Amino acid sequence: MAKTVLDLEQILGDEADFLLNHTCRTIPREHLHQPSPDFVDRVWGASDRNLRVVQALRTLFARGRLGGSGYLSILPIDHGIAHTAGMVFAKNPAYFDPAAIVHLAIEGGCSAVVTTYGVLGAVARAGAHKIPLILKINHDEQLAYPLRHDNLLFARVEEAAAMGCVAVAATVYFGGPEARRQLVEISGAFACAHDLGLATILFCYLHPTALTTDGDPLIFTADLTAQANHLGVTIEADLIKQKQPLSNRGYQTLRTRDPAYGKLDERIYTDLATDHPIDLTRYQVANNYMGRCGLIHSGGASAKDNLRQAVCTAVVNKRGGGMGMLAGRKAFQAPMADGVALLHAIQEVYLNDAVTVA
Repeated sequence: MAKTVLDLEQILGDEADFLLNHTCRTIPREHLHQPSPDFVDRVWGASDRNLRVVQALRTLFARGRLGGSGYLSILPIDHGIAHTAGMVFAKNPAYFDPAAIVHLAIEGGCSAVVTTYGVLGAVARAGAHKIPLILKINHDEQLAYPLRHDNLLFARVEEAAAMGCVAVAATVYFGGPEARRQLVEISGAFACAHDLGLATILFCYLHPTALTTDGDPLIFTADLTAQANHLGVTIEADLIKQKQPLSNRGYQTLRTRDPAYGKLDERIYTDLATDHPIDLTRYQVANNYMGRCGLIHSGGASAKDNLRQAVCTAVVNKRGGGMGMLAGRKAFQAPMADGVALLHAIQEVYLNDAVTVA
């Protein structure tokens, strides 16, 4: 478990200096609304969110090992729909049982758990008083053939309120053929959620196959993901989940195929970001109203070097001005004890005062 900068240096290896000592010279950190213990009152207190939504956000930020820090560690387990249950739970069949999912979130010290209507429906009475619950209301159902990559509503916001949830979450696949319909659906759902006193989280993902060049997806490019974020906060998502950027110039790449696609200013690539991962993340945060709507990064797929990958993602997110991580597969596709240890390691990055916003 990484508890000190020295441990982080050991885990990060050759990347330690590159990540821990970087200074962002594009968008200054002083321009950001940085995570802090008073973030909810300082940022959302002046917004149009009603008192119940503000209280729901306070609850979210008060729980788990990161409670009171201004950062979030959320366990997401909805992969059984988009990736098929057999594929995601084969490594650890215990998580077919909804109770095991909630148990991992609690033991892992998470701020909340976000999962499906069926999972929460099975354990809501036993879990709502132990950990904040977040209902994922739509999913990319992939049993249909051929695959369509379309997020469909599986639940209603009213059901989240009835189960005692503090928030709802949803996905929009921006750039895809169904994106506009999804955006209209989720905009209405989020308005309903706020009326009922629930916070809102949008997974602002790019369509897996629509935005590609020569068959290579552009779903990790900073400029395209940041614009997806900006659309997400426009429908009043309180928090944004996004993939951590690995590259840039997605707009430029697509415009070589279709010069009429999108609009850009070269300063996106020269003044607002460099190729450094922390600067790419900073550009995503800027598109979240300069951090008013917190940026939470995905933990990504399970791999052989889960610990290094997860800690690296957390360092880049925090130093870029982000607000935390949703780490799922890296945690639940491992034995319970290992999953808990991984979640704790991620949280230690956010609890480490030596890891500062760059």
